[in-house]
Amino acid sequence: MCAAALTFSGLVVTGLVAAQPAAAADPAGYQNVRINEVTSSNNDTVELYNTGSTAVSISGWKMSDDGFSPQSFSPSSTTIAAGGFVTFNSPKGLGDSDKLVIYTADGTVVDRVEWATNGAKPAMARCGGDGTGAWVTAATATTFGAANAPGCPSSIPAASRVRINEVASNGSDTVELYNGGTTAVGIGSWKYVDGDTTHTPVSISSSSPSATSIPAGGYVTFNSTLGLGDNDSVFLLDGNGSTVDSVTWATDGAKPSDERCANGTGRFQTAVTATLGSANSCSGSGGGGGGGQTGQLLGGGGALTSGCTPEAPSGTGSTPSGTLAWPGGPDVTIADNVCAFTTSTGPEGRDVSGLAFDPANPTVLWAAKNKNWLYKLVKSNGKWVPDATWSATGKQIRFAGGTGEPDSEGLTVGANGHVYVTSERDNTHNTVPKDTIMEFDPAATGSTLTPVHQWDMTAQFPQLDTGSKDDANLGFEGVGYVPDSWLTANGWADPLTGSAYNPANYPLHGSGLFFAGLEWDGSLHVYGLNSDGTFTTFGTIATGKVSVMDVMFDAGTSRIVATCDNTCGETHTFLKVDAAGAVVPDVTYTNPAVMPTDNLEGFAIAPTSTCVNGFREAVFSDDGIQGFGNGSSSYGHAVYSGTFPC
Repeated sequence: MCAAALTFSGLVVTGLVAAQPAAAADPAGYQNVRINEVTSSNNDTVELYNTGSTAVSISGWKMSDDGFSPQSFSPSSTTIAAGGFVTFNSPKGLGDSDKLVIYTADGTVVDRVEWATNGAKPAMARCGGDGTGAWVTAATATTFGAANAPGCPSSIPAASRVRINEVASNGSDTVELYNGGTTAVGIGSWKYVDGDTTHTPVSISSSSPSATSIPAGGYVTFNSTLGLGDNDSVFLLDGNGSTVDSVTWATDGAKPSDERCANGTGRFQTAVTATLGSANSCSGSGGGGGGGQTGQLLGGGGALTSGCTPEAPSGTGSTPSGTLAWPGGPDVTIADNVCAFTTSTGPEGRDVSGLAFDPANPTVLWAAKNKNWLYKLVKSNGKWVPDATWSATGKQIRFAGGTGEPDSEGLTVGANGHVYVTSERDNTHNTVPKDTIMEFDPAATGSTLTPVHQWDMTAQFPQLDTGSKDDANLGFEGVGYVPDSWLTANGWADPLTGSAYNPANYPLHGSGLFFAGLEWDGSLHVYGLNSDGTFTTFGTIATGKVSVMDVMFDAGTSRIVATCDNTCGETHTFLKVDAAGAVVPDVTYTNPAVMPTDNLEGFAIAPTSTCVNGFREAVFSDDGIQGFGNGSSSYGHAVYSGTFPC
């Protein structure tokens, strides 16, 4: 995982080695391979990443720097899996100020980059998406063979939000740039160059004199005076010669055009119709140029049953500045049956909120339904369905004493295997907050569960007790169990003592603490839940987001994850313990681009023990089963399944 402290490096693309003409033997998908990380210290290691959806053979590929002609190298594998990484050590070494060019076996340029003095020490890595993001210099760590994103800074300079968005090599040889940032970017001194390494970079202004700046969310187009052909590339350089973005395509890949899907962020694909100067249509096929991801929403179907009423999303807000693209695979599968969660207290078949994998048995996924139901889900034919041996229709939960209807929102699994569920209020008195954490023993018999223990924190949140059901509904939306071992190993400072956290000071709390997410303001509240029914409050943590809908601890990334739905642009903030011992935001990701923008309130990542080919499952739940709306394949579904790096 990259270190948090990063500085931007200077990258210059000049004087490159001449490329050979493209040959038919270039492997399928070669244009999707990108240089992803480089170090010019220790073993002079290079990492390549495959942004495409199919594996790519790199057998016989070569590399050069600024001091030697193309040389063979020995990769960790001669094939790069889709979304996978391959590393190798430079056969001739890499210097303090150097460059790197990657070629196919037949001499076609695949990708290239150059760095200034010490720019690749300890490493230089792409930030903002593996294979696509801006280059940064890591301060203390490298991530060879794994995703770069966790160590990226929270804010990327405005110029790095400019992306090559569409390219046409059909005679006009037009390039479209898109500014995905929130401020205009001056490009009067910027240049471009194609895949012929004998060519000198050309200024954009000489090709399009009016192209002096790109407004926020705007486009600029220019015609390449270098010409663009089959098996070619475009490299975009800023006024200092630093690499901003690049795209490479195979034969006919840019005819009529090669376009990013999604617009400004996704992987390139061949378009059906060119849309130069406006948003991309994204109606073409995959397999175009490298430099991003596009995905498919798979599955669905089935008619809505009587009484199943999807709810349109509400409260959509903007995505926070500095948010990074989803680091997992681009494809997402609809992973439940249509209208699967209808119950006697919620016949509309919606309101599935919290999700949590059982760490001891990751074939089990627990789900909380707002109207006081708990589900034990297992996989069947690729879908998450209720475990019939536990309950085919879920189990109803009550507050202590067997009363009320908890507005159950979040859940987590403790070290004892019990399921801990949060509630914002009692649905039978929905204008009054009741912010509680309830402990349930899933081995208990019967169709209704009552808590083994219950902890009531309502008095800590007087701002929710206004007599309004809307305010009462902004309480504990999620909860995550965080092991003491992680807190102590990472040097968490106990807010109550001001010194390193010592679990022995709290003998009744078990072996971990519980981080509850407050929807009201996006804060996390840390508790020790004692076996005598009391609790210890360890204070509040700011997530940097206006709201929180789910909370989890992920041992794979060694991070606490706070999820926000469309209120915050469908994002997941990973939090770490910093050098001062405080839990702070580290990096924020969006959902996969193909996901609907709905009230997606549940999020869970499977343990790393489930990893296959470098990925594990990530699951999302839709509180309103709206999908993309009436008539869409996702309408009436609550659970979605994607992938996240191991």
